[in-house]
Amino acid sequence: MQSALPNLRHLRAFCEVAEHRSITQAAERVYLSQPAITQAIAKLERQLSTQLFERLSDGMHPTDAGRLYAQRTGRALELIRHGCQEAFKMGAESGNRRKCAIEQMLTATQLNSLIAVADARNFSLAARSVGTSQPALHRAARDLESLMETRLFEKTSQGIELTRAARILVQQVKLAFAELSQGNAEIAALKGVDNGIIVIGSMPLARHGILPTAINALAGELSDVRVSVVAAPYAELLHGLRHGELDLLIGALRDPVPVDDVVQETLFHDTLSIVARNGHPLTAKTRIDVEDLAAYPWVVPEQGIPTRDHFETLLQGNLTAGGLVESSSIVLIISLLLESDRLTLISRQQIRREQAQGLVTTLPYDMSSTRRPIGLTTRRDWRPTATQVRFIELLRESAKRFSDID
Repeated sequence: MQSALPNLRHLRAFCEVAEHRSITQAAERVYLSQPAITQAIAKLERQLSTQLFERLSDGMHPTDAGRLYAQRTGRALELIRHGCQEAFKMGAESGNRRKCAIEQMLTATQLNSLIAVADARNFSLAARSVGTSQPALHRAARDLESLMETRLFEKTSQGIELTRAARILVQQVKLAFAELSQGNAEIAALKGVDNGIIVIGSMPLARHGILPTAINALAGELSDVRVSVVAAPYAELLHGLRHGELDLLIGALRDPVPVDDVVQETLFHDTLSIVARNGHPLTAKTRIDVEDLAAYPWVVPEQGIPTRDHFETLLQGNLTAGGLVESSSIVLIISLLLESDRLTLISRQQIRREQAQGLVTTLPYDMSSTRRPIGLTTRRDWRPTATQVRFIELLRESAKRFSDID
């Protein structure tokens, strides 16, 4: 689970002071006393271990860290506001009547409880994950439902499921968490401690050359930055990206773009090849047709993967000899090829080491129709940190080295 959300009223007070440079004006806008706002800012400064304002005779002037954090905090609060509005619309269809700005009434405890339940799908497990009692977490979650006059949770035989309204709110709150995490990383970098984390969703192709090269290059420049690589089916990676759990995806791009809140950047184009072990009977042939390919067993990715779609098109409904093995594990695929006459459809980038060692080879069959874009997928409104920008630059440089290997 992502870090807990800080006190929302304190964040709003901080943003108002940063915008108006006045504790007095901020107090009028967030309905807190001036001493309370002073204490809230002091608490934020202690949490971040940095000074956010310079107290001058003409007002409160944000420091460099303060300006950075105000931008991230403003984006986070706007995401929460948008999430509340969209979720409330779902409730409005059920007859809710509240007209006030709900986000002004929310507490961090309620939103932290919402995210915990969304992740665990169980009140007891959710309470354990945030270090509170089950009754306290249940009460906070139900208070949130009451405040929004909208059902957020439904009990099923599998556990707690989220309503459509809750899913909308969860997505925006998780993105708000991500913005604040970005802000923490930027402040740490200002102090010369660049120990943030970059979380990457990687599809199989990128894990063979492009990604390792870029990670090693980044480590050579910024040794304290952590990189986490998540391997999962595309749908899971896309969900994580859209909820702020991943910073970017790298791998085969989709056409069309699957949703309108992400953008894709092509790094290079890649073509699939039919691969067999060295010494395979088909390596003796100079011309291969579909009937030849269908005469041997295959190992291919599971349904729903673009490479699998190309395989189905290639075989044109011809049944292969022997049963299909479905797997996206390169280790398993190579092992199966080396110990049998199986064939596979794969990018040459993924088997370049085994090919260089003389273990496998590509068969002479025209696969130009499988040319596909490989690249990055990011959230449309994502604003990366300087370190993340540098990492993307290194990915682009790495991609040039591995583009169109012949």
